[in-house]
Amino acid sequence: MISRLRGVLAQKQAPNLLIDVQGVGYEVQAPMSTFYKLPDLEQDVVLYTHLSIRDDAHVLFGFGTETERHFFRALIKVNGVGPKLALSILSGIEPADFVQCVQAGNHAQLVKIPGVGKKTAERLIVEMRDKLEDWQQQGIELPVQNNSSPAPLISVSAVDDAISALIALGYPPQKASQWVHGLETNGVSSEDLIRQALKNAVVV
Repeated sequence: MISRLRGVLAQKQAPNLLIDVQGVGYEVQAPMSTFYKLPDLEQDVVLYTHLSIRDDAHVLFGFGTETERHFFRALIKVNGVGPKLALSILSGIEPADFVQCVQAGNHAQLVKIPGVGKKTAERLIVEMRDKLEDWQQQGIELPVQNNSSPAPLISVSAVDDAISALIALGYPPQKASQWVHGLETNGVSSEDLIRQALKNAVVV
């Protein structure tokens, strides 16, 4: 089992990463909550990982913190939630906001995440509420709001990268393009465009 990777960030095209570990390249899929906090290319990075084994592929998921991985592993245990949807959930809503939705029983915000219907939102709230209570009893710290923003990473193709990332996360191409082109894009990084588009998608 691959539990952690420490290496050089060779490529990143949300939600996909390539981590060079002493000459071996590991393909990793990461949620946007992790993607926002990545260093520049060719810089060292540490990811906590989860290996998903399917009949047709072995898929490695990477997370910036153990808490994010903890959430991911809890989400995939919810009935009807697989790794791809769990990745979409962690990308479409901040962990702290997700906790608030679960504790408040806020179905409306959860169903705006691609792939999450009403029944899935209900299951998420019921099953994750119990898990959150168990975590608190075990002394596991739940995520809280963090208003700090990462330094912008300017990309010539930031708009195209942002749209491609949103489509990869399950949003309709037309919506993804509409959301990104509706933002101020001059000199803005793809990561910031994705963040704002996802924020607007959930709020609207």
